[in-house]
Formats: sequence, structure tokens, C-alpha cells
Amino acid sequence: MATYLIGDIHGCYRELIALLQQVDFHPDKDTLWLTGDLVARGPDSLAVLRYVKQLGSAVKLVLGNHDLHLLAVYNKISRNKPKDQLDELLAAPDVDELVNWLRKQPVLQIDDELKLVMTHAGLTPQWDLDTAKMCAREVEAILRSDSYPLFLNAMYGDMPNSWSPKLSGLARLRYTTNVLTRMRYCFPNGQLDMICKSKPENAPAPLKPWFELPRNIPEDYSIAFGHWAALEGRGTSAGIYALDTGCCWGGKLTLLRWEDKQYFSQPALITASNCQVHDS
Repeated sequence: MATYLIGDIHGCYRELIALLQQVDFHPDKDTLWLTGDLVARGPDSLAVLRYVKQLGSAVKLVLGNHDLHLLAVYNKISRNKPKDQLDELLAAPDVDELVNWLRKQPVLQIDDELKLVMTHAGLTPQWDLDTAKMCAREVEAILRSDSYPLFLNAMYGDMPNSWSPKLSGLARLRYTTNVLTRMRYCFPNGQLDMICKSKPENAPAPLKPWFELPRNIPEDYSIAFGHWAALEGRGTSAGIYALDTGCCWGGKLTLLRWEDKQYFSQPALITASNCQVHDS
């Protein structure tokens, strides 16, 4: 019985299956944690969604910004861009079933026994763990409701960029969504910067990667995240695991076996040459 964490799949179905075969993954006894962005940019988003959905309780995933983008495209709120390679998925006979399953997935996973937290992008240093749970559950509730298209229509935007318990309504939901699915850099006070996508060594002062600022959650909890392919899985603080290694950009798909912290990887089999790493 093992716990496996995998970074952003982005429609790279063949790489996913090859990687799971490396570790002899069995859904009847193992658990698979996925950092989000199951879809878009890679060639087989439909196959990925179908496979992950049928895993049932063997999988724990969080939604990423590209997963939310798919929901927005499906609801005709956002444009279906050719580089996202979503046409096959959107035309599939089971697209309604897949989308309705996807929108009911969480944006935050916490396992108190494993002392493990997972989001797509990270956790703002302005939140403690209870605040993160509360804000995540609010987003999950609206996504699962019949009014979720209203949220999708309002989720785009970079403001507000600082946490306050007084935030309410769509502004509060947008802030939470940006933290959990889009964030990379913060100012020293924890305020979000939603513009910079450079590698940390090229980021302008005073910006810092969110994981370099003092954390506001218990030190015995680890955080796993995806989203930031330009990190190439390196350079994070102790207890922080960056798992997006850019498979759909020609990099690799990375798996971390939690029990012994051993890494496994599967090089990309198809390169999405029309995409750029910093746009993940």
C-alpha cells in the first residue's frame, strides 16, 4: 500500500500510464494524489479525465487553473483556444458527465495523518490552515452548486491580491481561486503578485516565491503543489514539494512515492511545441 503524488498531467495520458506502470500502481490498494491541471495543452485530455474518473476513491486530486478554464469553456464563458487541445474532449459523448464530475472535485487536499497538504499552486503565507480550509470549502461549494457558471464568469482577474477576513462574495472567491490555482510570487507582506512568471533567480525585487516566505501553517505539515513548471521540481524550501516538471512542454511527468520520498519520472513522448513553459 503506497501513496503516490504526481504533478500536472496536462493531457499526457500515455506518460501517465507509463509512469504508473513503473511503480506497479494498483488502485485497489494504492492512493494517487494529483496536483491538478489534468487537462489542456497535451494531446489526450479526454483519456486522462476518463481514466482518473474511473479510479474512484483511489485518487485524491485538486483542481488547477486549466481545469477551471475547461469548465469556463464548456459553459461558453471563455474561448476554446487551439493550443489547449480540448476539441476532442468537448465533442465527446460523455463530456457532460466528465465536466459535472470535474467541477465537484476539491481545490485543497489535507491528510492529517500523513501531515500532507496539496493545492495546485500553493498556500499564501497570509493563511493559517483553518483559513485555507474555510476558503477552499467556499469555492468548492459554489462549484458544486447550480450557480457555478456565475462564479466562473467572475473568477478571472488579479484583484483583490491581499487577504482580509472582511473579503466577501465574488471578490473573496476570486482571491481564494488565485491563491490555490494561479499564485507564484508574493511581496514580503504576503500580498500576491499575479504578473511575474520568471524563474526565481530572474524575479524582480522584492518578489519572493510564496514558499520562501514565513509559513503560517504547522511546521510538521508538508505542502505538495504543481503549476510552476519553470521550477523543474527544484529550489523549494524543506517540506515543500514542487511536482510539475513540464511534461506537456517536452519535459517529464514526475511521481513522488510519499512513504520513502523516492522520485520516479517519465519523459515526454509528445512535445506540445506550440506552448511555453511559463504559461502553465
